[in-house]
Amino acid sequence: MQIRPDDLTGSQTQALLRLHLAGMHANSPPGQVFALDLSGLRAPDVTVWSAWDGEAICGIGALKQLDERTGELKSMRTHPDHLRQGVAAALLEHIIGEARARGLVRLSLETGSGPAFEPALALYRRRGFVDGGPFGDYVGSGFNQFLHLALD
Repeated sequence: MQIRPDDLTGSQTQALLRLHLAGMHANSPPGQVFALDLSGLRAPDVTVWSAWDGEAICGIGALKQLDERTGELKSMRTHPDHLRQGVAAALLEHIIGEARARGLVRLSLETGSGPAFEPALALYRRRGFVDGGPFGDYVGSGFNQFLHLALD
């Protein structure tokens, strides 16, 4: 598997992003989906990476820099054909490494709640993320939750 920066122009990348957004909308109530769409991922404070197995996309993940010391993990998604093959863990490690290289001291994420989110939550918690309060512009509800990782 190779992880590389993604410019979001490829058809496989765009198809995986559409799948990601559809999954978020299917598993979260209206008004509670905070996943970035294609235009949001193209913002200057967001860097996107994709994982590839040869010519096939395996997964995608992004880092949004919130300020000089904090970042947000965004839009992590593994392609259904590559689930439980270490794709998400590899992307997560890559993004954590990039956050550290930028000198960030905290990486946070917002995600949904419920059974559909349990595999991702387990991965984040195994990596050291801990439950915490809202950050940035987020507001907590019964449909989302926040995790944080100290990088220092």
